[in-house]
Amino acid sequence: MKRTLSFAAACACALAAVPARAQQAPAWTSPDPVLQRIWDEGMNRSQLQPLAQALMDSIGPRLTGSPNIQNAYAWAIQKYASWGIPARTEQYGTWRGWARGYTHVDLVSPRVRTLEGTMLAWSPGTNGPVTGPTVVLPDLADSAAFKAWLPSVRGKFVLVSFPQPTCRPDENWAKYGSPASFERMKTERTAGMQAWNARVQKTGRDPRTLPVALENAGALGIVANLWSNGWGVDKVFNARTQTAPTIDLSCEDYGLVYRLAENNQGPRLRLDAQAQFPGDLPAANVLAEMRGRRLPGEYVMLSAHYDSWDAGSGATDNGTGTIVMMEAMRILKAVYPNPRRTILAGHWTGEEQGLNGSRAFVADNPQIVANLQALFNQDNGTGRIANFSYQGLTGVGPYFTRWFAAMPRLLTDSLTIADPGLPSGGGTDNASFVCAGAPAFGLGSLSWEYGTYTWHTNRDTYDKLVFDDVRRNAVMTAMLVYLASEEPQRLPRDRRTEFPVNQQTGQPGSWPVCQQAARNTGQSTR
Repeated sequence: MKRTLSFAAACACALAAVPARAQQAPAWTSPDPVLQRIWDEGMNRSQLQPLAQALMDSIGPRLTGSPNIQNAYAWAIQKYASWGIPARTEQYGTWRGWARGYTHVDLVSPRVRTLEGTMLAWSPGTNGPVTGPTVVLPDLADSAAFKAWLPSVRGKFVLVSFPQPTCRPDENWAKYGSPASFERMKTERTAGMQAWNARVQKTGRDPRTLPVALENAGALGIVANLWSNGWGVDKVFNARTQTAPTIDLSCEDYGLVYRLAENNQGPRLRLDAQAQFPGDLPAANVLAEMRGRRLPGEYVMLSAHYDSWDAGSGATDNGTGTIVMMEAMRILKAVYPNPRRTILAGHWTGEEQGLNGSRAFVADNPQIVANLQALFNQDNGTGRIANFSYQGLTGVGPYFTRWFAAMPRLLTDSLTIADPGLPSGGGTDNASFVCAGAPAFGLGSLSWEYGTYTWHTNRDTYDKLVFDDVRRNAVMTAMLVYLASEEPQRLPRDRRTEFPVNQQTGQPGSWPVCQQAARNTGQSTR
């Protein structure tokens, strides 16, 4: 079942009007002075903005295996040291190194236009500017016809994605288009996408293997688009090619080049893209620790993945989670320097390649997992925490009821709780602990259009952060960690035994099984 903690909104509205640097004290239901000091430290002396600026603007995106993530390791350790908190890296493997350089792409015929485009991660560069004609993947009869056509791609840029009929989001159509026009557009778009998918299938390849076949046939480059259904926003993942550069063009520019090619108007592209492959680099997690005074062998953990995709700045995925956990640790060090249990912050890498950092930590640290009081993970954007699941643990509800009740209503007034909820099977790092039966909880944020505009996109940048919400999250996280640390009892690990039917298999669900980490690129299936 789900239940919503309903609190009076008046207090929240009054506090929201107060500048962050002069937040008034809320009405307290708990006399606990540590909770009050956490509020004061987090609301009136927040370090979130300088943390975010340094991490997202100066270090930038943190692709696993990149020099940027290596720089990020050192930055976090230094920052923790400045607060008097010991921190270290814990290497779990290596990953293929890759350093993004610039991507310059221009339409040079039949007219000149600088295009918006970027290489996919781990794409090879061009070793200087290259210019060539473009060709659209044709609608061929079968794989034999595709094989016969392949030699014709030599020296050409090949367009391999469906051209969106419109780069206006559906909400814009719904607002301004007539109902008939909107429905017609959606019907034609669906038919076009189905036809394009059938076109790819008839080659005998799939979206992963098609670029490799084109590369092996001598294509000058692979040109794609993965529109995220919002204004000017694409999702940018990783290339499959080894020698031919793979680039993503914006929805608008991809459509332009596609239409020119389709109408035999001779589009030619000029591409100058730089990339370096420095060899395998360490893949590691960053761990920061405040040793417990009474129960040093029991742990409360803060959790957020540190790595990101790299077409943006890794701001909301997951720079926000990172700075929330760092700020919560700073606050706790300032107001609660001698915790009852050991407090451990885990900044995981390899999350975007399959939760590799956290899975490796669980496998390599069974003693910590066995003695974990609670873990709190954040990984879905800049919004304030609004959703909390007990992760299928049937006995933890009374503890969280007390803990949330001790907090100011501003932090909990719109919190929806899933009791007992379902165990996370993947998607983010608390799942690596949940499968082992550990009490590991996700701090789910309000959307702020995360899935469309910032999740894995080229627009995931500093300016998308909402610091009022992030500040609340850091304070709430610090309070949860403090309360879990001071709790006299261990959280129970009793699991739910009944699960809803899996809609894909038709079988009842079950507790997730832990998966092994990929500790190098060769072990990855992503």
